[in-house]
Amino acid sequence: MAEPAFQSLPGFRDFIPRECAIRNYLFETWRAVARRCGYSEYETPILEDTALYLKKSGGELSAQLFCFEDQGGRDVALRPEVTASLARLVAQHQRDFPKPIKWFEIGQCFRYEKPQKGRGREFYQFNVDILGEAGPAADAELIALAIETMLAFGFVAGDFVIRVSDRKAWLDFAARHGLAEESIPDFLNIIDKLERTPPELLKTRLAAYGLSPEAVRDFIANPNHASTAYQAIRADLTARGLADCVQLDLSIVRGLAYYTGVVFEVFDAKKSMRAVAGGGRYDTLVATLSDGATELPATGFAMGDHVIRNLIEETTHAAMQMEVWLQRNAAACDVFVVVADESQRPVALRLVTELRRAGIAADLPLTPAKVARQFQSAARSRARFALLVGTEYPALKLKILASRAEEAGHAATLIPWLTERLQQPDGPLLA
Repeated sequence: MAEPAFQSLPGFRDFIPRECAIRNYLFETWRAVARRCGYSEYETPILEDTALYLKKSGGELSAQLFCFEDQGGRDVALRPEVTASLARLVAQHQRDFPKPIKWFEIGQCFRYEKPQKGRGREFYQFNVDILGEAGPAADAELIALAIETMLAFGFVAGDFVIRVSDRKAWLDFAARHGLAEESIPDFLNIIDKLERTPPELLKTRLAAYGLSPEAVRDFIANPNHASTAYQAIRADLTARGLADCVQLDLSIVRGLAYYTGVVFEVFDAKKSMRAVAGGGRYDTLVATLSDGATELPATGFAMGDHVIRNLIEETTHAAMQMEVWLQRNAAACDVFVVVADESQRPVALRLVTELRRAGIAADLPLTPAKVARQFQSAARSRARFALLVGTEYPALKLKILASRAEEAGHAATLIPWLTERLQQPDGPLLA
């Protein structure tokens, strides 16, 4: 068979119904956790002024932009992350909101990088931020939310770890070793890739700063270099009963230049893939993007859909939880109406309309078909029930598709009957 003329671009995805359902599972879990923790949802544009990302993002991000000149002659870019857009938005409207501002967004982002496991050129991010609070309590609150998110996906203690660091500790290290201020961003970029850099290349790169890998690793291994902010965060999380999920790891510095203090990343305990989530404090970004007009301390983190999905699918109990959700929520309909006698099609059409108006997802075959073929269609739709409409009408039969068990009912009580059956938490699920 010949290849189709057009396919999706490298690193971009089509979402067929199951893929859409999995994406919805991620979105609904993210949204539910954020809302129960007191965060309000916002949204920013996918397209922004390119200068927004060049002003203080740094690292590799500027080389990964999808940017172009629009028809109005503006230099624009598809957003590679959401934090810069949030900082721009808050700088414009922060006077309208009491502090701290606790907001979240689920948005699509784009980066021109090599597609690989856990990474594509388009992806969705769950972004959670607290603005207007400079103390470590805000950082602890965010880390707690990251932990609650992992637990909500079905992970348990031991499946993941939050590795916490503080860029201020590295600034002190740089000062003690005489590093010039303008060289610190590049130095931190080396530290950010420490675990992924071949030993000889790492040695060469550090030698340019008069440092050795041993000196750097000795600094990382010494718990006495933990900042006071980290100690306060750990005490906060201990009081919440969450400290076992957190460990000090000074090798975490994050790649974006706008981070100013505490940073953290979420990893699977086996470290079998890249970070599941990451973020930290960016106290100067709002001021930078507003040219000093608005100063607002801030901290936040983001979780992408690629890596968290991979980890869910590779963790048995989390994968089982997702499959149960899909069974209950990914069906095309709840009830498939089987027209057992074509003379009753007008009746079946009326019943489908009544079911839909009552909030029950219902479908039926659009053209005449054998009953066996209709049951196959019901199974493909992943409906829980098949409602048989035949010559016995107004008597009806309801078949539980998972078990093939059958119940008798009547058209006069159809809506309360099916509403009750659908609300039963132990109702049969399609295998």
